Amino acid sequence: MKEHTLYRKEAEDNKVKLDKMIASGIAEDEWEVKNAKRVLDESNRMIEDSATRAGRAAGELRDLVVSVKTKPEFQENPELLNAETVLEEVTI
Repeated sequence: MKEHTLYRKEAEDNKVKLDKMIASGIAEDEWEVKNAKRVLDESNRMIEDSATRAGRAAGELRDLVVSVKTKPEFQENPELLNAETVLEEVTI
C-alpha cells in the first residue's frame, strides 16, 4: 500500500509538471513535453501494477486469516490480530 500511495503521489506531481509545461507555451511536440507524458504514463502503469499486486496480497492474507481463525489456539495471536487490522485499513 505504501508503494501504491507513493506512485499516486508521483503521478500527481508529474501531471502538475506536465500541465505547467503546456501552460507555459511549450509545444506538445517538444521533447520535454513528450518525455513528461511518457513519465506520467509510466507512473500510471505503476499505479495499476501496484494496485493489482496489493489486491492479490490482500486476498491471500484474507484467505489465510479466515483459515487460521477457525483454530482456537490462534484466536488471540498478535500476528493474526495485526493481519486483521491491516486488512481493515487496506483500500484500493
